[in-house]
Amino acid sequence: MSDIKIGKITMGSVATNCYFVYREGTNKVLFFDPADQGDYLYTALKQKGFEVSAILLTHGHFDHIWGAQKLRGLSGAKIYAYEGEEKLLMDARMNVSEMAGRACTVKANSFFKDGEEVTLEGMTFRVISTPGHTSGSCCYYFEEAGILISGDTLFQESVGRTDFATGSASDLVRSIRERIFTLPDEVRVYPGHGESTTVGYEKIHNPFCQ
Repeated sequence: MSDIKIGKITMGSVATNCYFVYREGTNKVLFFDPADQGDYLYTALKQKGFEVSAILLTHGHFDHIWGAQKLRGLSGAKIYAYEGEEKLLMDARMNVSEMAGRACTVKANSFFKDGEEVTLEGMTFRVISTPGHTSGSCCYYFEEAGILISGDTLFQESVGRTDFATGSASDLVRSIRERIFTLPDEVRVYPGHGESTTVGYEKIHNPFCQ
């Protein structure tokens, strides 16, 4: 049984799930999608005894990046994203932050490639490109722990919207069927909004991917 654990903080105007992944008994966390107030997230984690070692983005929409700059500044952690999302991260119109009333861009420190296996703080994950919600959306798969952080690609019995810049409904369904549903059924999926689910459950019950 893996000692990799996952925690969740839900916050922001659209109840975005922010996740932190760590090995039990350690205080270094990998933080995913700092939704809104980076200073609040930093303080909340510090109060739990955690230190942010890296900030990873599933995609570049406003509700997943608003807190990134502040969290990076306070923690000193680098920001990582999939290479296909660089343009959207740097465009406040495309990432919807301008329309949401708080224009924001994020320059990542480093970009991942599709299929790349990365080890940070002794935890290894695979980067899975899942275009559809945005063209540069990705998921992070921790095989050892059976954890998939899916961003806004796959939700419990639903999927991410595709009507914003670079979105594509056909690409989204293809990504889920070919990139996520090929993972083991027992893999637990942690989405950007809503409750967690499993790959096996979504294969049967997700009406968008039948």
